[in-house]
Amino acid sequence: MKNRIYFIALVLISSLISSCESEDSTFQNDFQKSSNALLDFKKSTNNSYKYIVTGVTWVGPAWETTIIVSDGKVIQRQFKYTNTQGLRNDIPKEELEWTENRSEIGMHKNIAATALTLDEIYNKAEREWLIKRDKAEIYFETKNNGLISTCGYVENNCQDDCFIGIHIKSIEPLQQKINL
Repeated sequence: MKNRIYFIALVLISSLISSCESEDSTFQNDFQKSSNALLDFKKSTNNSYKYIVTGVTWVGPAWETTIIVSDGKVIQRQFKYTNTQGLRNDIPKEELEWTENRSEIGMHKNIAATALTLDEIYNKAEREWLIKRDKAEIYFETKNNGLISTCGYVENNCQDDCFIGIHIKSIEPLQQKINL
């Protein structure tokens, strides 16, 4: 009888462990597939593309940051609010929408997305956003033709604007070479 109880306990514990492993394995497989899609995308576009990162806060304001990459280097960052409801009234007009080129990139210090290449985003995803955490929910979606659309996490019991990661609305090849 004791052996049977130990056997049943062993089977239950094994199934729990394997179910956790399969979830992690599926997640890793999805990330690897997306990483492979990134390699194909960069090759087909000569590593020249633009992508749009979106952000929103629970009180209303929303924004977009467009990052333009040419030959694997960020050459432009554009920012604009897409919804200003709930935004303070004293924000200067030039902070509501702006463009930075080459040496200016990073000069504006607001909520705009950091100027990263897709390689840097995938690196950050793997090393920071997709790390298994005991008290957080991880999100990973690839709705941009297999490339990252949502990647990050939310700490459990967080109330407002808790997502840490990135939401990419679109990723597309540059139609023509941009010289700035």
